[in-house]
Amino acid sequence: MKKAISIPGAPAPIGPYSQAIVKNNTLFVSGQIPLNPMTGELVLENVENSTIQVMENIKSLIHAAGFEMEDIVKCSIFLKSMDDFSVVNAVYAQYFHSAPPARETVEVSKLPLNVPVEISCIAIK
Repeated sequence: MKKAISIPGAPAPIGPYSQAIVKNNTLFVSGQIPLNPMTGELVLENVENSTIQVMENIKSLIHAAGFEMEDIVKCSIFLKSMDDFSVVNAVYAQYFHSAPPARETVEVSKLPLNVPVEISCIAIK
């Protein structure tokens, strides 16, 4: 049986998907954008703050599902510009202290709501 997970107080997804799904000790987190779940506002001052918000959203979903950041085994990072790679990478690294997850980082032409970064992940207990 699968169970949908969401961040308390977050706005509903803008499409037919769940923020995260748990099935058989595996958590699948949908792509997170820099949307502050408390205000409903996008965090767009700079790519560093955008990435912090994305990672905090992921962390909230991970914890809401009873997982830890160390349980994340795979991430996918989507950037509007590969020029932001080093800034996003520096923020991302702060969330993983040992054995960081496998991942890929790709540049895409456009992201939802025209944000600069989106990250999804998979965690296993």
